Amino acid sequence: MDAATQPRSAATTGAMLAGLQGGMVGALWMLGWFGLSDAWQRRSFWTSENLFASAFYGSAAIRRGFSGSTFAGLALYLLIYSSLGALIALTLRHEARTARIVLVCLFAPLLWYYATYQWLWKIGMPMVALLHPERPTILGHLIYGVWLSRFRLYLPGATPETETAALMQSPHQSASPTDPVSQSGSSESDPHEQAPS
Repeated sequence: MDAATQPRSAATTGAMLAGLQGGMVGALWMLGWFGLSDAWQRRSFWTSENLFASAFYGSAAIRRGFSGSTFAGLALYLLIYSSLGALIALTLRHEARTARIVLVCLFAPLLWYYATYQWLWKIGMPMVALLHPERPTILGHLIYGVWLSRFRLYLPGATPETETAALMQSPHQSASPTDPVSQSGSSESDPHEQAPS
């Protein structure tokens, strides 16, 4: 492998791993929201995970409360949404503008929701498509997107300070701003400087 290919491969791997982490964090926040929303509607906190577990256990997974099959639903959620995060991060790995990253990370999960819950899950997981609460699920995907948009924090060498600096820097800001005081000082002579005799 030549020297030019190595940094490119490392950047791709770093973006993919950062997306996996960002996607997993986003999925956990999304599942937390699903649980609170389900509890508010007097259903089990684990309703969403049990619905996803129906992919493996059929209607036997649809039960109130936590059970052994809930682990399968939780694992499936984390696998799918971590992978989605990796895919989105790979797509955005060369994007420098934070606003565009946030917009894509909000729009892509909504597109994923409509492609899966309204179409794909009707074929593969019909109980999920039939029984999921639509509005809380859409909002959950937006929550996922907000947390996924922070995936650059998980890039190698990234810190919260560098991410904040990237957010605060305007696109028209120059890399090395000029100092007007030093410019004026260079054009004018120093009054204390002695004139040559």
